[in-house]
Amino acid sequence: MQTPPPPTGRTEPTDADVAAFQQQLGRPPRGLRAIAHRCPCGQPDVVETAPRLPDGTPFPTLYYLTCPKAASAIGTLEADGVMKEMTERLAADPELAAAYRAAHEDYIRRRDEIEELTGFPSAGGMPDRVKCLHVLVAHSLAAGPGVNPLGDEAIAMLPEWWRKGPCVTVAEKEKKEDEK
Repeated sequence: MQTPPPPTGRTEPTDADVAAFQQQLGRPPRGLRAIAHRCPCGQPDVVETAPRLPDGTPFPTLYYLTCPKAASAIGTLEADGVMKEMTERLAADPELAAAYRAAHEDYIRRRDEIEELTGFPSAGGMPDRVKCLHVLVAHSLAAGPGVNPLGDEAIAMLPEWWRKGPCVTVAEKEKKEDEK
């Protein structure tokens, strides 16, 4: 992809956003706090979740990628060995490792501003390895370019998943409710 979708800013979820989330993941949201990024098609593609689910269970994944088109494209990168290659580069490139550690610290800081999860990792394998490109891409989309170098790299490798239209279509009922 030439240019990643620009940061869209954090917004409160609407009824239509919740309906889109349910269609995207096939389940109701748990711990949903905000829409952290919107796909160029207009639908949510990254949500911000609470550090603890409503039942008190710790949930350290602050940014959760919801768009199935983006998730599928990222899954292809993972299957192609991109995570292994990135992890190897972390071990060999001190500058990249320092930037990735800063991304980890940014992720923890953002999560701790909501609620501290003492002793819990950030996400995606940060700061020492790459375990989940979905989380790194979600962090990059929510935080904007330059915060997570490996998330930014993964985004640059992705096709423009939104070009063929939205991943889900929200019923007019939810859209009209949000307009009121």
